[in-house]
Amino acid sequence: MSELRSPLPFDHPPRPLAQRVGAILWPSFFAAGVCTMVFFAFIDPLELRDISFVDWEISREAGYTIGFFMFWLATSASSLFTWILLRPSSRFNHPLPPER
Repeated sequence: MSELRSPLPFDHPPRPLAQRVGAILWPSFFAAGVCTMVFFAFIDPLELRDISFVDWEISREAGYTIGFFMFWLATSASSLFTWILLRPSSRFNHPLPPER
């Protein structure tokens, strides 16, 4: 039994970079917007500043902006990890060498 195994075919062709980046950033942008609205509906950025960064002069608008980008970073990391885990295994798994 020394026949060579054929490599597995790709599950689908590679996606363009813009489509891959968009698939990560767009859902995370939406989720960050929702998280920001819910979080800041209950938490005032100035009060948060007073208990965390007392020496910093951060306005309320800057607090909203920093909060949004922090949520966007967290949700884009989540989307990136999901994308990594859902990639087809046929692109990374190579057939075993033939047994001797």
